[in-house]
Amino acid sequence: MKSYEIERKYLIHTIPFDLKEYAFHDIEQGYLCTEPVVRIRKQDDTYYLTYKSKGLMVREEYNLPLTAEAYAHLREKADGKLITKRRYLIPLGKYTIELDLFSSPRPDLMLAEVEFSSKEEALAFKAPDWFGEDVTSSSEYHNSTLSQS
Repeated sequence: MKSYEIERKYLIHTIPFDLKEYAFHDIEQGYLCTEPVVRIRKQDDTYYLTYKSKGLMVREEYNLPLTAEAYAHLREKADGKLITKRRYLIPLGKYTIELDLFSSPRPDLMLAEVEFSSKEEALAFKAPDWFGEDVTSSSEYHNSTLSQS
């Protein structure tokens, strides 16, 4: 399915509340290619193959379902390191903050992403006080880049 991903991404230094009350997903993902991005992902018990176009805040995205067997086969072909993280889903008004706490390859890294329905909405977003630096325009914090570190 084709869609556009419009999101902003922030570094997180401290979390001012207990995460136990929020839903989460355990995610493992690998990259078959980083330019363009071709990613495989296991999210809980669901598997995907994703293509993402170039871009920072706005990117074209296609998601296709995979079987567990296909994921396992492609996992062996991943280029770079597998990324593992726990993604917490935190409501913020009409938005959902996707808070990623990485296990690998950067266990010190915490990133928050917020998705929007338009570029204008993304640019007008006021981040909560506990968000750190806006790293939306830095490809350094793309998961595909992290997998190559």
